[in-house]
Amino acid sequence: MTARQKILTVFGTRPEAIKLFPVIHALADDARFKSRVCISAQHREMLDLVLDITGVIPDHDLDLMQPGQTLDELTARALLEIGKVLDDEQPDWVVVQGDTTTVLAGALAAYYRKIPVCHVEAGLRSGDIYQPWPEEVNRRAVGTFATLHCAPTATAQAALWRESVDPKSVHVTGNTVIDALHWVTKHAQAHPEIASGLASLESRFAGKRIIGVASHRRENFGDGMRSIARAVARIAARPDVAVIFPVHLNPNVRAVMNDELSGLDNVALIDPLDYPHFARLLDISHLMLTDSGGVQEEAPALGKPVLVMRETTERPEGVEAGTARLVGTDTDKIVYETERLLDDDAAYSAMARAHNPFGDGHSAGRIIDLLVPRK
Repeated sequence: MTARQKILTVFGTRPEAIKLFPVIHALADDARFKSRVCISAQHREMLDLVLDITGVIPDHDLDLMQPGQTLDELTARALLEIGKVLDDEQPDWVVVQGDTTTVLAGALAAYYRKIPVCHVEAGLRSGDIYQPWPEEVNRRAVGTFATLHCAPTATAQAALWRESVDPKSVHVTGNTVIDALHWVTKHAQAHPEIASGLASLESRFAGKRIIGVASHRRENFGDGMRSIARAVARIAARPDVAVIFPVHLNPNVRAVMNDELSGLDNVALIDPLDYPHFARLLDISHLMLTDSGGVQEEAPALGKPVLVMRETTERPEGVEAGTARLVGTDTDKIVYETERLLDDDAAYSAMARAHNPFGDGHSAGRIIDLLVPRK
């Protein structure tokens, strides 16, 4: 009998948890693998919400987040602590996802020990090392030494090929975020109470078109975040519109949004949502305004247009397919593009009905099959 492969999955933030829990579930259900989980807790509260609802129990919780921690402090601590876990576990593979500081540290610690790295959601590129920052460089760096690159799309695959990554190591798997969205939607249908917390807002805004907002990108801190807030205020002045905005805990986001938007009748500033409630927000929204990467993938799976409040995106497939549009952080541009979708049914339908290029909900199975030794 072939020995089971020990897989250590390493992550630290809410988006990573969302995109990796389908892989962790698949590994746990497959007799070919022994699954172990290490979290850095780079995000604490928001990460824990995903773990709770998906039933993922970490074997190692490093709890690295500290108030006011700098990127170099976090990176150094994550590299050291994840290294200790690797020395203890001695896995056959380390699986990381995306582009966070935890991804860089986890992959680098594995590389230092010559442990193969599987990079889920590999090959996304914006072309600008400061957009998103520092995620663009984190993702590129891991792409130089990962053993297995799980590209979500053919565009991501081509980006890796252009960087001279061995074509045999690159596989198009789709994006696990679609697996996750399908799982949580089905789970909420069976357990409606887990996503009932928005009911009062749905009642309050009955008859209005809801615009969901998700904004937290580091490169938008300062003037960009202020411009986004002012655009939301102008949009919410329309009597036919309401805004639901789960506000990130980062004070660089929260202070600005409270200053510009608190007290507006058609704006609900709420605490960050757990995953089932965020999926519910996507479902009830007419469209999404976001600077988030994941929302650019998730919203189109539910037929919701996405206006991306960034200057560049490492997910150009959505823009090319017509499910997303780059609008930057200029207040007038955000307002114009939002009102175009509110007032032009043809423009809205073209985005809502465009094909989602990011996956079919079966990515996790493809990924774990690639971790089996080839004879």
